[in-house]
Amino acid sequence: MKYIVILADGMADEPLKEFGGKTPMEYACTPAMDSLAAKGSVGMVQTVPASMKPGSDVANLSVLGYDPTTNYSGRSPLEALSVGVAIEPGDVVLRCNLVTLSENEPYEEKVIIDHSSGEISTQDANILMDAVREAFNSEEFQFYTGTSYRHITIWNKGEVLDFEQPHDHLGEKIGSYLPKNMLFRSMMEKSFQILNQHPLNQKRALAGKNKANSLWFWGAGTKPSLQSFYEMTGLKGAMISAVDLLKGIAVGSGMEVLEVEGATGSLDTNYAGKAAAAVQALMDRGNDFVYVHVEAPDEMGHQGSAANKVRAIEEIDKNIIAVISSELDAQKVDYRMMILPDHPTPIRCRTHTGDPVPYLLYDSISVQENSAPFSEKGAAQTGNFIANGTALMNQFIQKNG
Repeated sequence: MKYIVILADGMADEPLKEFGGKTPMEYACTPAMDSLAAKGSVGMVQTVPASMKPGSDVANLSVLGYDPTTNYSGRSPLEALSVGVAIEPGDVVLRCNLVTLSENEPYEEKVIIDHSSGEISTQDANILMDAVREAFNSEEFQFYTGTSYRHITIWNKGEVLDFEQPHDHLGEKIGSYLPKNMLFRSMMEKSFQILNQHPLNQKRALAGKNKANSLWFWGAGTKPSLQSFYEMTGLKGAMISAVDLLKGIAVGSGMEVLEVEGATGSLDTNYAGKAAAAVQALMDRGNDFVYVHVEAPDEMGHQGSAANKVRAIEEIDKNIIAVISSELDAQKVDYRMMILPDHPTPIRCRTHTGDPVPYLLYDSISVQENSAPFSEKGAAQTGNFIANGTALMNQFIQKNG
């Protein structure tokens, strides 16, 4: 038996007026998911504990079967594992976004325009991070390039402080959300002075792109310690994702990380390449389990683009789900597939919420008859509800306990 999880990040949403009261999941044309749902089962799962912030870090740990209340030590340390940054005892790791702020006001009066700086390329971001390193690298702080707008700061012998997430405050003045720690606040303000007039940002502005003109610190944590996924499940697993967070979870849990050329973490990602890598992971690389993470619906939710969120869902259906299931069917492989988002990212608020999400379970050798559609409303109406998200993995792989 092979096991495939398709994690459509942030796919769940709320009814939208422009879609006649349908959610993006309901509005999207998804024949592959519809077919699997008709022969499988759907329900709702609470992936984010009530006591924790609704982030992809917490939610994906939960989906993978790790209790985030005991296994979570911060988002940034997981990303640092992916980048290959060494984390020493006593280090605090922070996410360091390159964000777009408005330009003409005093720093505390500026508005956060874009948490992703127009989904800046890693190549461009690294040039700007070189300027950041020249200004701020020291024995106390080290800055590392991650992927796109997502970067890493190591604070030697630091303190885990509470920072605001930039994507929670799009369109708002930043003064109320700046760090209370004046050292970090000062670095953010100085970073604007360095980055806003950087030649690369001048070129970006002339090209009609958002400047990556300020650092934004958040997601502080310490070195993680995850049980081996193989020891926990008995399955050899592989991870396919464009984002450092998921790669870091895989590194920390001993899963194989598969790189896919053209995987971007956005709408233009290489969907077909991810599907091909998933089949290869299962059929040629000796894995029993593959986790295919797609960031695009979440990014479109953050951007407030309902049409592009629908497009992302349709691309996942056509070029990942349909391809993997048809390939495994053609090779007469027994498999189970689970499809779900990690959390909702509603167009209304352009950030994550902690509401339950719909899940779909399909078993190629135990076909069922199900009339409930795979959607937020359809899954909720089944009455199938898993209150503790970590239990879903055991149900998926049919493991007791």
